[in-house]
Amino acid sequence: MTDQNDNMEDLQITYPGAGTFRLAEDEARVNALNLLVASGKKTATCLPFSEFDNDPDALPQVGRADIIANWDGTPAMVVRTLKVDRIKFRHVTPQMAKLEGEDKDIDAWRKRITKAFGTRGEKGFDLDRDTLLVFETFELVEDLGVR
Repeated sequence: MTDQNDNMEDLQITYPGAGTFRLAEDEARVNALNLLVASGKKTATCLPFSEFDNDPDALPQVGRADIIANWDGTPAMVVRTLKVDRIKFRHVTPQMAKLEGEDKDIDAWRKRITKAFGTRGEKGFDLDRDTLLVFETFELVEDLGVR
């Protein structure tokens, strides 16, 4: 029996410089968000800029392909960054929020993001209207689950 990885080329060769990341910090959210990306409903994500303090190379870069991981760390999809905005929380537009594919309007987005970022890490994260975010817009390049 051959391992699934034996049938896949090395993703780092196909997508040089690609980083790997999960879209959430719990299994149910990772699964739900991965489905939204695969369906084309989610074409953006954001994090507090401070999340990259210890690893600035992890910041999204326009044109770079990155690998979205399943909860177990296996590669799920490859996305390519189209745009990166460094933007204050209060300046995120309804159009930007809609790209995340989860909320009916900007108010629902703000409420969800405030709650989600408040539970990040061991102590949580204090989000205020001037918190600087990294807002990444991407396109799906390859769904690795259909190989």
